[in-house]
Amino acid sequence: MKIFAHLSWLYATTIIFISLTLVILTYWLLPRPYARKISAWFVRLSIFFSTDIQGVEDPAAQMYLINHQSDLDIGIMETISKKDLSWVAKKELFDVPFFGLVMSMPEDIPIERQSKTSLLKLLKNSKDRLNKGRVITMFPEGTRSRNFKMLPFKNGAKVVADKYQLKVQPIVLMQTAKYYDIKRFYYKPGRIKVIFMDSFIADKSDEKWLSNLRIKMQKVYDDELSNNLSHR
Repeated sequence: MKIFAHLSWLYATTIIFISLTLVILTYWLLPRPYARKISAWFVRLSIFFSTDIQGVEDPAAQMYLINHQSDLDIGIMETISKKDLSWVAKKELFDVPFFGLVMSMPEDIPIERQSKTSLLKLLKNSKDRLNKGRVITMFPEGTRSRNFKMLPFKNGAKVVADKYQLKVQPIVLMQTAKYYDIKRFYYKPGRIKVIFMDSFIADKSDEKWLSNLRIKMQKVYDDELSNNLSHR
């Protein structure tokens, strides 16, 4: 059984790399965001995962905050949202050959965790993308979480949302690492639950709204885990 899961992971990973090549080859031929959307759908259809959506995507949302467990997470969001998403990711990923090109071409936003000027650059780049009608999309944990518990949220999301008084929509992805886990070389097809929570306007007078949001998202995750046998 493990051998089959490893072979499935190899197949899925190959498909993902092909999809990244597809982004590069089609980016200048298609209006944004279609190169990335087509690439994401190519992955979704080729590796046979589907989604079960709860709640409604807010058409007026300007920022998405999403929990992060798997490399599938970006592809999931790109297939369920028609919006032009601008992903915020650590700068080191932009420096990786090939993969960095896939992120820099669509004008995703790099962030340097140790840089004193990083937040200023983040604010400037975010404003530029918002002016282009794009949605700032972040994994506020900063990296993949494990063991069903979300990591503390980084403050960058709050800085941007507060500065521009953005309408924020939290989104909970359920157990995506159960289906694709690069550390275990594991993949299995499945139906992934996506929960759109209620959106809100960022209130900079509330210093704890981001940490409180993590608690709310964790509760949504825990409740879904407890009430839905398919997650076990």
